[in-house]
Amino acid sequence: MAERVEVPVSTPYPVVVGENLDTAGSISKALKPGAAVILTDSNVGARHAGSVVENLEAGGWNVLGVIEVPAGESSKSLRVYGDVVGRLAASGLTRDSTLFALGGGVVGDLGGFAAATYMRGISFVALPTSLLAMVDSSVGGKVGVDLPEGKNLAGAFLRPRAVIADLERLDTLPDRDLSCGLAEVIKMGLLSGGAYFDDLNLIGAARSRDPEALRTLVLDSVRFKADVVAGDELETGRRAILNYGHTIGHALEAVADYALLHGEAISAGMSAAAHLSREKLGMDLIELQRDLLQSAGLPVNAPATDPANILAAMGRDKKRRSGDGAAHRFVLLEDVGSPVWGVPITDDEARQAIGAIL
Repeated sequence: MAERVEVPVSTPYPVVVGENLDTAGSISKALKPGAAVILTDSNVGARHAGSVVENLEAGGWNVLGVIEVPAGESSKSLRVYGDVVGRLAASGLTRDSTLFALGGGVVGDLGGFAAATYMRGISFVALPTSLLAMVDSSVGGKVGVDLPEGKNLAGAFLRPRAVIADLERLDTLPDRDLSCGLAEVIKMGLLSGGAYFDDLNLIGAARSRDPEALRTLVLDSVRFKADVVAGDELETGRRAILNYGHTIGHALEAVADYALLHGEAISAGMSAAAHLSREKLGMDLIELQRDLLQSAGLPVNAPATDPANILAAMGRDKKRRSGDGAAHRFVLLEDVGSPVWGVPITDDEARQAIGAIL
């Protein structure tokens, strides 16, 4: 059974969650069939692109081609972006056409940025195939690519016409990637509190791929993120809470040259943020959070590295504000369900938190 969650922003869009979904039917209320291109990667394309093309064409769509990029963070680059938009033009895609992004967070971010900028904007539909993309990156409209100077530094806000999260596609997701998605689930459960936090007792079952546990946690995550985004679509205030664990996490990704997966880096970044929450706000959630992350198969420590390199990468974080001087801005927890954002943290305080997780 499919369930729909509306993201009530200025131009609302649905997130459809279920098993063995009819993609063309699921988007029929949002889009009329027309010309389309599918963007995917070298891992996902062989598994799922053929069935998506078949489904769309049976629903009246004219699929002009499938663009495949190499799997991995390296495809979130200006070079690959340039190649993608060039191939969109070569395919004959026009301004009234649609780009479908079939893949995880990298494909969604890259495809969304291409759709936002090709011919000054075409329709975009996200078909997330990873748990991380289903619960987080496909919902909220933030798209973009990385620069050598930092992660997600070139980007845009783009409301998709629809997000179709087919849970059947998680069957082929490697265990490591499934755990990475659970990092974002745990993050949002801690931010939300209440019934969503209570549902984090399903983490072990979700890791074992229990379908009902996965469906419950995906829907919890989508509903929570939709509510946060609706209240602050362009991230000028409370939406910043979704960056819990990301300030140090993104730096860890960069220092590891992305050998550390996003969810693993965010897990370690959350561990550092928990130490800061104890030191700055007097709330000790370190053990509770550690137990949740370890139940998902996630690391609570980061590989040994020079803290100075992590601090340097943090200095290039796009969330920093002019005039902050040496301060970093962190999201911390006063308690489960009580996040605070914009907390100033000095280099010395950040260094101590980094040391606690190395």
